[in-house]
Amino acid sequence: MKEQTQKRLIKIIYGFIILTIFLTFCFFGNFQIFRDFITKIENNSFDLRQSVISKHKKIDNDIVILALDDATYEYIMDKYGYWPISRKVWANVVNNIEKQNPKSVIFDMLFIKPNLTDIDSDNIFIETVKKHPNIYLSMSFDNYDDVIRQSSELKEDLMLKVVDGGLYDNQYITFKNSRRVMKNLEDITNNIGAINVTRDTDGIIRDATPVFRYKDLYYPNLTLKVAMDLLDKKALIIKNNTIIIDKKHKIPLDETQRAVLNWYGKAYSYNHIPLWQTLEAIKNNDTKFFEQFKNKNIYIGTTAMSMGDIKSTPVEYNMSGVEFNCTFLNNILKNDFIKKTPPIFDFLISIILMVIIGYYVLKTDDVIKTISFSILAMMFYGALSIILMLLFNLWVPVVLPFVSCVIIFIIIYCQKYLLKSKDYEQTYQLAVTDGLTNLYNHRYFQEQMIINVNNFKRYNIPFSLILIDIDFFKKFNDKYGHQSGDIVLKQVANILKKNSRTSDIVCRYGGEEMAIILTNTVKKDAIITANKICNAVSSYKFILADSKKVNVTISIGVSSVEKDGKTPQDIIEYADKCLYRAKEQGRNQVVSEV
Repeated sequence: MKEQTQKRLIKIIYGFIILTIFLTFCFFGNFQIFRDFITKIENNSFDLRQSVISKHKKIDNDIVILALDDATYEYIMDKYGYWPISRKVWANVVNNIEKQNPKSVIFDMLFIKPNLTDIDSDNIFIETVKKHPNIYLSMSFDNYDDVIRQSSELKEDLMLKVVDGGLYDNQYITFKNSRRVMKNLEDITNNIGAINVTRDTDGIIRDATPVFRYKDLYYPNLTLKVAMDLLDKKALIIKNNTIIIDKKHKIPLDETQRAVLNWYGKAYSYNHIPLWQTLEAIKNNDTKFFEQFKNKNIYIGTTAMSMGDIKSTPVEYNMSGVEFNCTFLNNILKNDFIKKTPPIFDFLISIILMVIIGYYVLKTDDVIKTISFSILAMMFYGALSIILMLLFNLWVPVVLPFVSCVIIFIIIYCQKYLLKSKDYEQTYQLAVTDGLTNLYNHRYFQEQMIINVNNFKRYNIPFSLILIDIDFFKKFNDKYGHQSGDIVLKQVANILKKNSRTSDIVCRYGGEEMAIILTNTVKKDAIITANKICNAVSSYKFILADSKKVNVTISIGVSSVEKDGKTPQDIIEYADKCLYRAKEQGRNQVVSEV
């Protein structure tokens, strides 16, 4: 009967511990700093999982990059002598690519202002864009003040048609100003979308923003605009934090209304075709070269480090912005976005793991077995989280469950194995500590004197002794009362501890006398410490029971091993003689020689 009651009590305690941990997480979850910390570590775990699974993912070979790489920049500066290049050159490049009937030609660069010194080239480029309906241009949103750039209405045809649902304003999707393409281009095409990129707080880009809000209207990301045209969709639905393009293509959104991307490897995973090679092929009339653009989605953008469009992603710290956009398009066409589990799932999985690990630790006495089981359980869950992300695009939490497992293990382990040692430690502490001052007591002082003398004899480790006596303490008690006397003793004790090293042993020697054993300290250093303590006490304003402030002084005697004695008793007697001499000479001073 007693055993059953004990088991029942253990189960109640165990359940209470799990409930306490759960409520603790709920409480700390109200603090932004705690949420930010958990989010940061969870994001790092996502990066690790993506680094593993990206090696097993295949890119869409219909997506290629016409790259303005470092070699191209050098080539252009050598051949043309300036950057950016004339828009006539872009028109020539596009016209040669269009002969291969590409699915889309997407400029991941901004054509904002006309080139007033080369209007003819601008016109040629405008005519090229007008002639080919599969060319897409970039704009961007920002929050510049109207004083810097007057915000303006975008033409209605650029708006995203949302037939049902919507999004709420937040810092990731809502903007108050825009950098538009130059007016002559905007007038002849509706194939324009925003290329804004937002980083997480650690500077890593994990998400894409599919839809933007500007002047309370919706506008598409450039890549979303391309994808909708490729899928022949003119409008979409936004419901339950999901963008629905059609039945097969949906974009799940996280709490920031951005889409978490799956990544397909490090930089240069997509086919990169350098622009300089393209220009050379045009120059040499190499039509075969352009066959690699046939039926492709072609992103034209910067990959050169010197041009600054470099991003940090979960799988690569130096990835170009154009590769990011390729990854976004790849996710849309393959319906391959990451889906985050809801926050409640974090708590449920944490509770399940806590129950499993906690129960095993509670039932098993073998320490090695409990540690091994706990580590294996967390490793299994970690491996499962990678498999779920690889096979089902699910981002299940790992940080909160792991933290919960560690906490439950530590708590139950402490309950089982540390309570006895804690009781022993408390008993020992009471045995060696003075109840009033919380300094070590006289018995502990004598033990440490013997230990330090033996250390000197065996290892030649010096030590010194300081004996302290509060001046006129009996008169003080008679005048102010014993309660105030006790308060002074406590405050003097605190001053001694504050002005001593952690390795020094501060003790109450008896009555108003205190002592400090200065380990590994020669006499001249002990004298310096003694004078510092003496000055600290004399300059301190002691607050008594009636809030009255008074000054108190102390007398100090100093001795050291070998020079003043080779036994504990000899060293104590010499310090006591020095203390007596200090009192004879007027008190409030340090004496080290008699």
